[in-house]
Amino acid sequence: MRLLFFILLFGFSLTAFGQQKMPIERIEITGNTKTKYYIILRELSFVKGDSLNAQQLGAAMIQGKQLLMNTQLFVDVKIDTLTYQEQWQIRVQVKERWYLLPLPYFRLVDRNFNQWWVDQNRSLDRVNYGVKFIQNNVSGRNDNLNVWLITGYNRQFSARYSIPFIDKKLTKGFSVGFLHTTQKELNVATINNKQVFLRHSADARKTWRMDASYSYRPDQFKRTTIRFSYFNETIADTILKVQKNYYPGQTTIQKALDVSYRYQYIKVSNIIYPTAGYYTDLFFLKRFATKAQSLFQLSARQLYAKKLSTKSFLLFDATAAYKSPIDSVFSNSRLIGYGGMQLRGLEYYVVDGTAGIVSRNAFHFNVKNWMLTNPLPIKNHEKIPIRLYFKFFADAGYAYHKYASLSNSLSNTLLYTYGAGIDLVSIYDFVFRVEYSRNQLKREGVYLQGEFNF
Repeated sequence: MRLLFFILLFGFSLTAFGQQKMPIERIEITGNTKTKYYIILRELSFVKGDSLNAQQLGAAMIQGKQLLMNTQLFVDVKIDTLTYQEQWQIRVQVKERWYLLPLPYFRLVDRNFNQWWVDQNRSLDRVNYGVKFIQNNVSGRNDNLNVWLITGYNRQFSARYSIPFIDKKLTKGFSVGFLHTTQKELNVATINNKQVFLRHSADARKTWRMDASYSYRPDQFKRTTIRFSYFNETIADTILKVQKNYYPGQTTIQKALDVSYRYQYIKVSNIIYPTAGYYTDLFFLKRFATKAQSLFQLSARQLYAKKLSTKSFLLFDATAAYKSPIDSVFSNSRLIGYGGMQLRGLEYYVVDGTAGIVSRNAFHFNVKNWMLTNPLPIKNHEKIPIRLYFKFFADAGYAYHKYASLSNSLSNTLLYTYGAGIDLVSIYDFVFRVEYSRNQLKREGVYLQGEFNF
């Protein structure tokens, strides 16, 4: 009986301790040689003085690590408690990324690797190459300066500076950018749901663009951005002989002021490869130009990742878009197969339209995790984590086109694909995908995808 009494008493004491709220007396941060102390504190979901019990603090520390990793400032974050004698003392240990990265640039101009490998016969003429100078976290406030010098298929010079916080409350920021690009080849039509290109001896298109944006982040999850962008774009006369409706008004020049508004709510485990949480993205754009060249664009994306166990999760990702006027010309009718509106299994096809939706759904299972030792003695990169996931997926989509024809037979038709694959995930937002898929045309294949973001 005495033994049972002490067991019950000990269990009651642990339960009481777990429910007892104690103030956070101190937050210690180590490992941040460049990043400002207050920038790290800004991303945490707790502050000094908060009163939390053990369960609440545990959940807050897990979320705090996710928020810090999603800043893309660190390769690793650890948060634990030092002592708890009527007060919590928290220790945050971070490992910073490389912030100064002069990198060689090599990128395919086609929409994906498979289109370049098969449709374009692996042509090195369809490659952009050069150098990009990236200085992330310039002042330790997560501000970034990018300068790109690109040649090859396209020639491009661009520069951008962005800073997320410029006020004492750390809620307001801004970005400014400039771009000049020229290209000798241009996508001028869609035939059999595949892109048709026209090559010009001189420049097929020239573009100048300047933009400035204002951002507002009242907390760790909500983000609002308002952007003003002016562009001047011209195409060669030869283009109009092939595609007279390339620009509105059958002209060779388009210049306008774009005003856009974006709202994002980001609450995911990892912004690049989410295994839990949800992400909302709403986007509006109004183009101020001549009546013929005016444009209104609306898009929305909702992602939801549901954790099923410690090793598996479901991912639902839907994107919808609408453009007005609905009888929009060729340059404004790109839809499925471009940007984020992709269907796995339709890599070789594009589907034009002015309104549409894409739904991407998958079951993921974590097969294995590795921690490789870096053979190079590099600070903060002693270990390289690798995660391997197996997945089943099923995608669906629909694109509305007012003037759908045999050349765009996939418009105004329900699209669906399904298949299986593996994902390899590592540091610096590296994701490599190998996917086998089959589409509603009864065509199947193995496709490769890769992402590597600095």
